[in-house]
Parts: sequence; C-alpha cells; structure tokens
Amino acid sequence: MTENSFRTQDRETLELGLGEQIHALISASHALNVRSAERFDATLQPAAFHLVRWLYSYGPTSAAALAEATAMDRSSVSRLIKQLEKSGYVSKEPDPNDRRGVLLSLTELGQQSTVSALKEKESVFYDRISRWDDKELERFTSMLRQFNGLEG
Repeated sequence: MTENSFRTQDRETLELGLGEQIHALISASHALNVRSAERFDATLQPAAFHLVRWLYSYGPTSAAALAEATAMDRSSVSRLIKQLEKSGYVSKEPDPNDRRGVLLSLTELGQQSTVSALKEKESVFYDRISRWDDKELERFTSMLRQFNGLEG
C-alpha cells in the first residue's frame, strides 16, 4: 500500500469515528428532549415541546413560520398549538404588521414550564463539560460552530 492509501484509510477511520460520536450526541440529545417534553407536560406529545422550545428561543411568530422553522406540516402545528393554547402554554395575538395575521407566543406559564423542563437537559450537558478549562470549552464551541456551518 502506498502512503496515500494509508492516509485515506486513516482519514476514513477518523470520519467513521466522528460519525459515531455525532450519532451518540444526537441520540443522547433526543433522549433528553423526550424526557424534557415529558417533564414539561406528560399529557402532550413531544412534538408540542419542540414547538414550545422554538417559541422560547426565538419569540412570537406565525403558525406558518413555526411550521417551516420546525420542519413540521401546518396541520400538525395547528393541532398542537390548539392543545398548547388549551393548556395555557401558548397565546395568540394579532400581528401588528398584518391585521389578518396572528402571532403565537408563550404565556408566563409556558415560559416557566419550559425553563423547568430544560433544567434537567442542561444539567446533563453542563456536567459533561464541568471539568473542561475555558480553552477546551472555547475550542469545542468554535469547532462545533464551524461544523454547523456558522463560521467560515
């Protein structure tokens, strides 16, 4: 085998290892999301918590924009929003920029319940990085930013 073949094999092994670690992160994150959704409100589907998380992070928006941002179909978003509204987590307000439009936002109960549900998830990930020094954390964050296409 040539030196180039070894590099290709080594690179392939490294890429497979990276894929395994990304899969492990996604799996752990999904499991924590499901637990957080249950902690938020066990009577709702985890997909409802996905909408709540988006509203918590980005603020009021229309149902159409929420469906697009979360990659869910409009009918599912509509059904879940009705459940969230009935439970007191989400409210609808007229859109000041479009008289016909409606903006969805979290109520105070929705905000408080979201924060409570997220504490467990955050604590798991924070525990994993608690022994890292600032340089390690900065490097990891920078590399994730690059990997996610957020930096050139």
